Amino acid sequence: MNLMSAALIHAGLAVALAAPRMLSAQAPLKDVVERARAAWLGHATHDLVARSDTVRLRIPGVAVSQALRPGQAARLLERYLADADEKELVLREIRHVAEDHAYAEMARRYTVRGTSDERVEMLFFGFRIVGGEWRLREVRVAP
Repeated sequence: MNLMSAALIHAGLAVALAAPRMLSAQAPLKDVVERARAAWLGHATHDLVARSDTVRLRIPGVAVSQALRPGQAARLLERYLADADEKELVLREIRHVAEDHAYAEMARRYTVRGTSDERVEMLFFGFRIVGGEWRLREVRVAP
């Protein structure tokens, strides 16, 4: 076996060994997105960010944040959701923007407590693979 053949075999082995890790991280993304959706609907903000190391928030009434620790992100999200009665949160699309980075786009319908006027927003949850798992890294709300 020559040096070129050995290098190709080594490269192929490295790809084969790495592929199952990426596939195992990608397989549960839909489940992770569903857990995030359920946490938002239940206003369980600590559950939403619990497995994150840091989270960026882009929500109305809060300046675009630097990366926040989960506890701080949960408190800001609690304040944002405090007066809302959730009606519906529909997953519209999961979009992979890189091998280790994806966004879930959701349509949110809610009312402000004490009113009957329905409001609609788009939510974008950004996920990254960290330590072999999909983790929430960003929450963005758009009217």
